[in-house]
Amino acid sequence: MERAAVPPLSSVAICGGTHGNELTGVYIVKEMQKQKTDKVGSVSITTVVTNPRALDAGTRYTEMDLNRCFTDVLLSSPVTESSPYELRRAQELNAQLGPKGSAEAVDLLIDLHNTTANMGLCLIFYSIDWITLHIYKHIQNKMSSVPVRAIQLDIPISDAYSLESVGKHGFAIEVGPQPNGVLRADIFNMVKEAVDLTLAWLQEFNSGRSYEGGTVEAYTFVRSVDYPRDSAGKITAAIHQDLQDNDFKLLRSGDPIFQTFSGETLKYDGEDLYPFFVNECAYYEKKIAFHLAQRKTFSFPSIRVKKD
Repeated sequence: MERAAVPPLSSVAICGGTHGNELTGVYIVKEMQKQKTDKVGSVSITTVVTNPRALDAGTRYTEMDLNRCFTDVLLSSPVTESSPYELRRAQELNAQLGPKGSAEAVDLLIDLHNTTANMGLCLIFYSIDWITLHIYKHIQNKMSSVPVRAIQLDIPISDAYSLESVGKHGFAIEVGPQPNGVLRADIFNMVKEAVDLTLAWLQEFNSGRSYEGGTVEAYTFVRSVDYPRDSAGKITAAIHQDLQDNDFKLLRSGDPIFQTFSGETLKYDGEDLYPFFVNECAYYEKKIAFHLAQRKTFSFPSIRVKKD
């Protein structure tokens, strides 16, 4: 692949609290605001607590999931005082950090999340974006103490529903396990290191450093699996102990996935895939026990900053 020239990345938004009970991003953003971290070298930084009402309530959201409100359809829909708070807030954030798909949008948007699943540190993104892949590779190379992975949601950007899709480039950082409403120092330190590494990469890129191309592995979403349910829609089984806490471990046909409350083991029947978000607390309401993904290799070219 030929070396690519990419415009400088001079503006970045770092957001936390899109889900009000995921506290790592909240406290990273608040500390950056306390330290008045609004510029690092050539990079201007906007820090945002994205769902203050849910944060005050100690809940994931108040009326609807803010992290599902950033599709083109929802961002352009009429709002009134009776519209859900999160829908109105999404349009405010889009005006502040976007508009999505425009030349005025921030160059890079990073949204910080926690999961109750045992996923380590994951970057989540939509398009196969050279900037994102280079940053992912950089973080992966520098953070040896924790597994660093990436998840790709193969969704057109117009249908991309989460906040990071508002930036010209963007990704979520998803880190766990951490219970809702709890702050863990080790998780906080992981996310802070990933943010600091990203800012350092941006400075070096803007200063003229070239980055060599290469390959990375990422997990591409395939489908979701619900819990077994009875005729009334109530769950009848829990995640099997052999699957619990084994996010990204290859799941093969015949492997246990659920244990019914009467003690029966239910086994997986399907192609070999990788589970993630296993037993995520917030996904019970979405009728998701875990997601399944393929592991793919993505190539990206060498890049340098485009000079005027």
